[in-house]
Amino acid sequence: MLRTTRTRTRTGVVALLVGALALSACSSDRDGGGGGGNGDVDSTFIFAASGDPSSLDPAFASDGESFRISRQIFEGLVGVKPGTADPAPLLAESWEQSEDGLSYTFQLKEGVTFHDGTPFNAEAVCFNFDRQNNFTGIAQSESLSYYWGKLMRGYADTGTSIYGGCETNGDTEVTVSLTQPYAGFIPALSLPAFAMQSPTALEKYKADEVGGTSEAPTLSEYATAYPTGTGPFKFDAWEPGSQVTISAYEDYWGDQGQVQEVIFRVIDEPTARRQALESGSIDGYDLVAPADLGALESAGFNMVNRDPFTVLYLGFNQAVPALADIRVRQAITQAIDKSQLISQVLPEGTVEATQFMPDSVIGYNDGVTTYDYDPEAAKTLLAEAGYTEANPLTLTFNYPVNISRPYMPNPEQIFTNISSQLEAVGITLNPVSNEWGEYLDLIQGGADHGIHLLGWTGDYNDPDNFVGTFFGAKSAEWGFENPELFSALTAGRGLATEEEQEPAYQDINEQIAQYIPGIPLAHPVPTLAFAPRVESYPASPVNDEVFNEIELSE
Repeated sequence: MLRTTRTRTRTGVVALLVGALALSACSSDRDGGGGGGNGDVDSTFIFAASGDPSSLDPAFASDGESFRISRQIFEGLVGVKPGTADPAPLLAESWEQSEDGLSYTFQLKEGVTFHDGTPFNAEAVCFNFDRQNNFTGIAQSESLSYYWGKLMRGYADTGTSIYGGCETNGDTEVTVSLTQPYAGFIPALSLPAFAMQSPTALEKYKADEVGGTSEAPTLSEYATAYPTGTGPFKFDAWEPGSQVTISAYEDYWGDQGQVQEVIFRVIDEPTARRQALESGSIDGYDLVAPADLGALESAGFNMVNRDPFTVLYLGFNQAVPALADIRVRQAITQAIDKSQLISQVLPEGTVEATQFMPDSVIGYNDGVTTYDYDPEAAKTLLAEAGYTEANPLTLTFNYPVNISRPYMPNPEQIFTNISSQLEAVGITLNPVSNEWGEYLDLIQGGADHGIHLLGWTGDYNDPDNFVGTFFGAKSAEWGFENPELFSALTAGRGLATEEEQEPAYQDINEQIAQYIPGIPLAHPVPTLAFAPRVESYPASPVNDEVFNEIELSE
């Protein structure tokens, strides 16, 4: 029987859209299109999102739909070089690292303001860092401040945070200190979770007043109606389940570009997104279904592929006693035919995964231990673990619905394919599906889940962003204690050079392969589709795509 959890609750006053915007994905024109100030160019850009954002406060978000919007509204000290996963200056024009690797001094861009007029300066930087380190209670849960907890290893009151403090030196220079070296610190700052937010708005709209439970957190007024950054677009309105509207910030320090208004229209079903593009009611969408690629390209739509920087996996929650048995985990691994999964339900160009990172990342191990598809061996292992036809293994299988992600374009089809393979070796499955926000809260916020589909789009090119984020410490998703692995990952993230990191992470990937916390399934290739008027789109392997860089034809 399917079950659901309570949705993530929004306690703030959600601003309503001004004017009538038809929400049908199949209308014959671009409802609400127009608007401008750029000659004959229709400067309203309508993008079909596959789901609602989970939060408009990027410090309390970890999902792609939230971050897509955050990247328009917010900016961090560090950005990404166009078309790559490598760090580049953004609000910080430059930085210097101390010899001991424990402090970073940033020279800040001058003349930048937040959307509420608050000046961006060194004090604002320290406010943002101190704010996250001082999260308490439910704010520390993985379902909210996922990245700070994972990358900074804790909070002020837990005694485990590696954040050492922040000091200002005038308005344009700031030093951030760590208590232990972290090689990925600079590229990590390109994450929207570390974006700069207006201290005035954070305090005025009580951004830190979150509640509920880790499985079903409630968001603040700020996170639903008043997100305030320095980016090229300012927030206008969020109508949950329908759309988010943003518009160009007239005092933006950089180039505003042609796009003056963006509407993120929620269309959760892939076929409906394709039909909306074909009808002209949207300008583009992400995560094109594999079956739609050929027809859209033949019809003259512009197809843009991102370089693959993803991993799809089947996770194991070892808080479930059966999954704590290595024989069961290996049996499940050998029951799955990855090549069949890829050929039947994943995009063309997808490659089979042998580890939890793509081969372009430092520390990828070409000789890692693998477990070949062997259903008979899987049955033997299950029998050794005490599970037979008379006493079958029964597992909850969690999967999301009505969502597409770069690593998981069609979760229902992936679930069906894997389920049939597991049932073929005698495993009984209890399927449990949830909408995306509920699903993340369930998997990351508590122990009430079993095997589950999830994945990752790399945020920056560093091995800790993959395996360190997954397995660097005990977490609700995986439910295991492995001090040896935790220690190896802590040591790896402190290594200063690629020459040191390469062998260390190769060893870590082998350790993970033998431990089998889950199954890396595939590295899918995400594709976007756009109307012919979209001449250029800033595709990024890490989804660092800001819409003021879109080029439109007249």
